Amino acid sequence: MRRCNEYQYSSRHHGMQRDNHRRGSVIDLFCGAGGLSHGFCLEGFRVAKGIDVDEACRYPFEENNGAHFVRKCVTQVDGKELNKDFVKGEPRILVGCAPCQPFSKYSKSKNDPRWSLLSEFSRIIMESLPDVVSMENVPSLPKFKNGSVFEGFLSTLKDCGYSVDWSIVFCPDFGVPQSRSRLVLLASLHGQPLSLEKTHPKCQFITVRDAIGDLPRINSGEVCSTDPLHRSSKLSDKNLDRIQASVEGGTWLDWPEHLVTDCHSRNTGKSYTSVYGRMKWDEPSPTLTTQFTGFGNGRFGHPDQDRAISLKEGAILQTFPRNYQFAPSGATLTIKSLGRLIGNAVPVKLGRAIAKAIGRHIEEKIL
Repeated sequence: MRRCNEYQYSSRHHGMQRDNHRRGSVIDLFCGAGGLSHGFCLEGFRVAKGIDVDEACRYPFEENNGAHFVRKCVTQVDGKELNKDFVKGEPRILVGCAPCQPFSKYSKSKNDPRWSLLSEFSRIIMESLPDVVSMENVPSLPKFKNGSVFEGFLSTLKDCGYSVDWSIVFCPDFGVPQSRSRLVLLASLHGQPLSLEKTHPKCQFITVRDAIGDLPRINSGEVCSTDPLHRSSKLSDKNLDRIQASVEGGTWLDWPEHLVTDCHSRNTGKSYTSVYGRMKWDEPSPTLTTQFTGFGNGRFGHPDQDRAISLKEGAILQTFPRNYQFAPSGATLTIKSLGRLIGNAVPVKLGRAIAKAIGRHIEEKIL
């Protein structure tokens, strides 16, 4: 396994820690490729375990965070048993981001069975009673099912003795070059948790140019000769014509009429201008999704190259370190599978801001 910047290994299953400074032991539910865990790792916490139902998460999570990955649905997780995996003698921190798609304002179904996983998160908290809990999710969660799901989650925490703080945060405030808002909740058994501290005023927001402007040029469907992750999806001939007719920050309304899709030509589709667009160089990018590698899936066109952004560019916009490994050397990389891992991740710098707030709280209230 690789090192996590500036920290030492303790063991394969105990992750990493700063020398002589144990800040806490972390278990990450719904861990994905490890974006949230990596933020904790960079702040000196020991990541004890990550749990996710997707086996594809194993390699990036273990390789970059020095922690054990368990493929398991959270419905099968026993909170009391989970307590055995925390590092003995250290503050216990349980974090997670339940699948956010069911709670998204773009969700087409309020009956998506994944929304019940938030209740499973509640159950695990009740069974394990960690010192600190953190949850990250979409801003629309409090409105889902008229607020009953989120209110139920909050009530469970409070009934268990937790003090709770939650807010909607704007990711560029924490150095993420992505116009993404997220709900962040912190809860503690040791008093009121601290809010996240902003690191970047608006005049210092990281832009697309700052983040990816130095990467080598590649064409549609091409792979960079020096970095296999820097690869873009192949555009159809018509979509190549469309992106060539697109301007930075513009929409499909800039196209000649013969390039406009049938659905957008109808009156009902004329307001949908958030697809088939190029990013702006000197602003943060739009919110990345699991389909960020597709030009027609959002405003994911490169600002001046005739292609959608590459896997590498997506990972950087998600603030993964440039040396973060998503697959073993020599492995066959597929845009669809890696795009899902990258797009689903919690931005590492947001994870780091959450870890900083928890670290300050632990130092003030627990250690």
